[in-house]
Amino acid sequence: MSLSIPHDVQIGVEEIFLKNFDQPVDVHSFSAASGGCINPGGCLKTSVGDFFLKWNDSKKFPEMFIAEANGLQLLASTQSICIPEIIGHHQGLAYQLLLLKFIDAKSSPSKQFWATLGHQLAGLHRKSNPLFGLDHQNYIGSLKQYNSFKESWIDFFIEERINRQLKLVIDSGMADGALLRRFEKLYVLLPVIFPAENPSLLHGDLWSGNVLVNENGNPCLIDPAVYYGNREAELAYTHLFGGFEANFYSAYQERSPLHPGFTRRIDLYNIYPLLVHANLFGGSYLKQVISIVNSFV
Repeated sequence: MSLSIPHDVQIGVEEIFLKNFDQPVDVHSFSAASGGCINPGGCLKTSVGDFFLKWNDSKKFPEMFIAEANGLQLLASTQSICIPEIIGHHQGLAYQLLLLKFIDAKSSPSKQFWATLGHQLAGLHRKSNPLFGLDHQNYIGSLKQYNSFKESWIDFFIEERINRQLKLVIDSGMADGALLRRFEKLYVLLPVIFPAENPSLLHGDLWSGNVLVNENGNPCLIDPAVYYGNREAELAYTHLFGGFEANFYSAYQERSPLHPGFTRRIDLYNIYPLLVHANLFGGSYLKQVISIVNSFV
């Protein structure tokens, strides 16, 4: 396998092939994907099909792909929406890797693409759990995402989502204790703002870049950051960077209506991804967070 892939990663791929196929696998080519600020990756063409391979530093992002594989399996288990088939993952001393069935994103979306996604997401959200959270930690981008179980959505949102990211913001020097005090005033208001909801299984990082078109022209989701949360948080995130058509929202509402006043709550839910982006990319996102908090307190 003479490719632009680290040797240790090539060894891991070969081990996965040995476990999954009863015949020798010849690798024909590797085409690097664009983007990938965290994980190098691309399409691996072989004698048994095409696969998406990505890898990164095992020590810098410990067990990232184990967590991602677990998340993909959990989403796939609902049989509600297309998820790439997991071929295998490998945890080496220097590198870790994830190998998935390749989704050809060059396909054209069907006419009902966005309505289908809305219906399917509503189906995914019907998968519930007694508690908010998850039985393991995972990642949101390159940051650890903590998922300790809580009985209350508000407690989970405050402790496992906002305060975790807020601490990173303050520790980095982007903000000080004054911002924390503003948040503490906001927290008092949340019980009368957030509606009561049972925990729903969420993709967790649902922006348009994580929605692919499969070979049938239907939606396929990648790069999850799963947990059981308030489904409104997922819908709110789809508004943050745009790209979701109007019939996606109408189709979701058709299958699983949201509580009145959702549009007012969108900004509150999006404090979490905005804090994540502030910690990953800098303080311009923090200005949006401060503006949202100031609009409520």
